[in-house]
Amino acid sequence: MNFIEELQWRGMIHTMMPGTEEQLAKEMTAAYVGIDPTADSLHIGHLVSVMMLRHFQHAGHKPIALVGGATGMIGDPSGKSAERNLLDEAALRHNQESIKAQLAKFLDFESNAPNAAELVNNYDWMKDYSFLDFIRDVGKHITVNYMMAKESVKKRLSSESSVGMSFTEFSYQLLQGYDFLWLNQNKNCKLQMGGSDQWGNITTGTELIRRKTDSDAFALVCPLITKADGGKFGKTESGNVWLDRRYTSPYKFFQFWMNVSDVDAEKYIKIFTSINKEEIDALIIEHAAAPHLRILQKRLAKEVTILVHSEEDYDAAVEASGILFGNATSEALKKLDEDTLLAVFDGVPQFKVEKAVFETGAKAIDLLVDTAAVFPSKGEMRKLVQSGGVSINKEKLANQDEIISAVNLLNNKYLLVQKGKKNYYLLIAE
Repeated sequence: MNFIEELQWRGMIHTMMPGTEEQLAKEMTAAYVGIDPTADSLHIGHLVSVMMLRHFQHAGHKPIALVGGATGMIGDPSGKSAERNLLDEAALRHNQESIKAQLAKFLDFESNAPNAAELVNNYDWMKDYSFLDFIRDVGKHITVNYMMAKESVKKRLSSESSVGMSFTEFSYQLLQGYDFLWLNQNKNCKLQMGGSDQWGNITTGTELIRRKTDSDAFALVCPLITKADGGKFGKTESGNVWLDRRYTSPYKFFQFWMNVSDVDAEKYIKIFTSINKEEIDALIIEHAAAPHLRILQKRLAKEVTILVHSEEDYDAAVEASGILFGNATSEALKKLDEDTLLAVFDGVPQFKVEKAVFETGAKAIDLLVDTAAVFPSKGEMRKLVQSGGVSINKEKLANQDEIISAVNLLNNKYLLVQKGKKNYYLLIAE
């Protein structure tokens, strides 16, 4: 597999330094991507550079994931309008371990292959590096004029905000440049990759290597991923889409990919999966012939959910989706954990009911008219029950006087009422 050709057809190359392709053709090469460790989980915005490393390893090269323990204490000005909060070492170490566990699903860290992936933390080589040594060894090689010319710096300095930019943030590109120099000298790393907003920082590294060692180093960046409607990729109303199930459930993760537009699905399936070109081309043709079947979205959601979570989580997410959109059984409903249940029925009308009502038991008609106003009148409810249009927990309600009690509650707390085909209501026992 030719790494550059692979990235080109996937639409994952924005800019690369001359000589990069020749370097990769010449020998197995080590490349790194920097990851910000300010949280103990990656989000899908990180996935583009992680997929670059995955393709890089599949092409026979050596990927290095650099967790920015030192730079994470400072904050990168690229694309930011304000400085970030600083983290202590214990929090950074915890975040590093969590991130490595997630990366292990994408990269081979464990094998004895010469191109096995490595995880490094720049805090390890920065923590004992004195300020005097740093400005003598690194600072003198890069001029202030060179640093001021970088787009990320110019943007911040020319913004209307009166806050400006601290020296701490101004020095960020030197620190990132030193990371590349350190990896070049200690790990024979000759290429740095990242998003296009990182081009300025990355080329500071190649310049530092050239001036310090008189040897070549290379840079390759991918385009920043956007949505067809101009919105920010990876952001939902509730915030980032995380890889950790504690922050984004596998069901919500799956739904994110299922809900992307046709235009985005065609782009994302190339970027976020390892499916080969022939199969993707065939899927695009198949999808175009019947867009309502959402073939691209289904395959994209399947591949990414299995990669990040597991096949079991994917199957559960599909089954959960069927509860809302298909003819799922009460058994499938009962299998849902509380988080998934709430995610599936997020946005449906909810009624809070005292738990005592379920403990003593109540007729369905009293519960759904008087206690919770699912129906405006008992007459309307009777008519719909007689025509088979009312379900409790996905089971048809045969008699409006049936007693509903605590044994009917899902997760000991919820009762799902369905009125007609599409109207759901959630009763919550409190």
